[in-house]
Amino acid sequence: MVEAEKILLTKQGVEKLQEEFRNLIDVVRPNVIKDLQEARAQGDLSENADYDAARARQAEVEARIKEIEHILANVTIIDDNKKDKKGKAQRKVSVGSTVTYLDLDDKEEHTVTIVGSVETDPFNGKISNESALGVALYGKEVSDKEIEVQSEVPYKIVIKNIQ
Repeated sequence: MVEAEKILLTKQGVEKLQEEFRNLIDVVRPNVIKDLQEARAQGDLSENADYDAARARQAEVEARIKEIEHILANVTIIDDNKKDKKGKAQRKVSVGSTVTYLDLDDKEEHTVTIVGSVETDPFNGKISNESALGVALYGKEVSDKEIEVQSEVPYKIVIKNIQ
């Protein structure tokens, strides 16, 4: 038997998906069903654009519901407030870490949070643990010198802080 993939999410990410799921089940799905019923009542379905649109929306909603069910069934919640055994902040970068680093090319500091691929939102500083930067940072410490990020154009960074 094949073991199911584990999907990494923060507790906040799980809560957000659960909210979306409840909204799809309790609000969106009933509205789509209502739209379908209204479109059917118009008569001839073969040339009914409203019916076609409602069916397409229903397919989208059902697909997203199944996707969320799959994610939640295979989720591994990551601890985004990691502490070592003595209660100190973590020393190595892992999924859930917030990292401030200096880009040695542009001399600018950046702060990112390493998350699982489902939660990735680079515009809000959440990068995937599978991205080039995520892979380069994973397991590193503040004491590590120049870390090379293997992207299309490789670049070097220095970790300033790990939370």
